[in-house]
Amino acid sequence: MENTEKSAIPSILLILLWTYTGIDKILHWQDSRKAFHNQTFPAELAEVLAYAVPTIELLIALLLLFSVSRWWGYLSSILLLTVFTTYVGLIWVGAFPRVPCNCAGVLESLSWKAHFWLNSGMIGISIIGLYFTKKRNPQIPP
Repeated sequence: MENTEKSAIPSILLILLWTYTGIDKILHWQDSRKAFHNQTFPAELAEVLAYAVPTIELLIALLLLFSVSRWWGYLSSILLLTVFTTYVGLIWVGAFPRVPCNCAGVLESLSWKAHFWLNSGMIGISIIGLYFTKKRNPQIPP
């Protein structure tokens, strides 16, 4: 299998993830917005994130769609998934006084442990994709 194909497989998986979660938040806007306001951070930040998160998720999917921007899509995926995974991990270990959630569709039915490991796996997929994209295009910054 060529490196181009190897870097495309992770991107397809991540495109599906980001498109699904971003569109779900938009389709269920009121529920999603309420869920952001149920989080443990200030209401002003929740309002910004209610708009920003689905927009960013869809932009990452778009970056991953094209080989010229795929490296940035993988890097963005690693960053956003790390933030989400850290937050889920903190919820899982009981760091917050209440249990908030703003998961999309099917992901809502996962336990915090399963959600943590799913996100961790997606970080791994992002790293693999980043590696093969870098290997295919060595002039990309280290």
